[in-house]
Amino acid sequence: MILSFSLLIIGLLLLVKGADWLVDGASVLAKKYNVSDLAIGLTIVAFGTSAPELVVNSVAASGGYPDIVFGNIIGSNNFNLFIILGIAGIITPLSVQSSSVWKEIPFSFLAAIILLLMVNNFFMGNTPNLDIIEGFGLLICFGAFLYYVFTQLKSEPKTEEIEAKSYTALKIWALILGGLAGLVLGGKLVVDNAVGIAESLGVSEKIIGLTIVAAGTSLPELATSVVASLKKNNDIAIGNIIGSNIFNIFLILGVSAIIKPLDFQLSFNTDLYILMGGTIFLFLAMFTGKRKSLDRWEAAILLVTYLVYTTYLVLKELGLTELNTG
Repeated sequence: MILSFSLLIIGLLLLVKGADWLVDGASVLAKKYNVSDLAIGLTIVAFGTSAPELVVNSVAASGGYPDIVFGNIIGSNNFNLFIILGIAGIITPLSVQSSSVWKEIPFSFLAAIILLLMVNNFFMGNTPNLDIIEGFGLLICFGAFLYYVFTQLKSEPKTEEIEAKSYTALKIWALILGGLAGLVLGGKLVVDNAVGIAESLGVSEKIIGLTIVAAGTSLPELATSVVASLKKNNDIAIGNIIGSNIFNIFLILGVSAIIKPLDFQLSFNTDLYILMGGTIFLFLAMFTGKRKSLDRWEAAILLVTYLVYTTYLVLKELGLTELNTG
């Protein structure tokens, strides 16, 4: 147990340092090549911070653990939206670009809607699941998202080129790749040891997926967005979360379903509804208080909502456990 906790702390340190390098490298890359921070956040940073989810889900899908697969992705998206944006928004109000308000946020809502329809047999099938054909459908949606992002790459050119010139291409990519390596390794250490501790306590696979695994694989997003927020780089902070949520559903669940068809527990629908509700709240928050900004009080609502719901899940799980063993 002491070894598990020690490795957990090492993983957290790797996540924080990896996030610092990734934000620095991605920001300079955006300035050096005249690409917007938002586009970098939606692609390079989002993909990098979603790497732990991809690794965990690929292993879980091939091993036949669909509850871990869905719990990880749905739980991670909720963690990203409610906890990470909540914390980042409390640190400093997050200004949001018009394209994020009218395009990226609705795109992430659309991703959740498509997933809800697929797993509940709106398109095909008799049992709640995500099959190979639907997996390819998610990948096609992911391709459409990438096409949109790349058409926007030059939409917000940067003028701060003096700082960027002091960085060679080798140094920039060393920061980015070193940051990604730290995030992936740190995420794996955190997840492996957290799951081991949780399983020793007899917690169900679904709850592990929705909480421990989801929070663990979202730690790169947390570290990256908090660091970006502290550095006043709102586009990286926002783009990272929205991009990661879209990546998680379209890319990672798409790949997972292609590896092996995934049975879906209808009880996960509640978590999907919460994800969609939180996304709608984020959209509406752009028109309350300071426009096109997630204010501190709005961020606090996101944070408290997640904490209350997670507490309810854990208490419900404990209640069921007591009922079954009583």
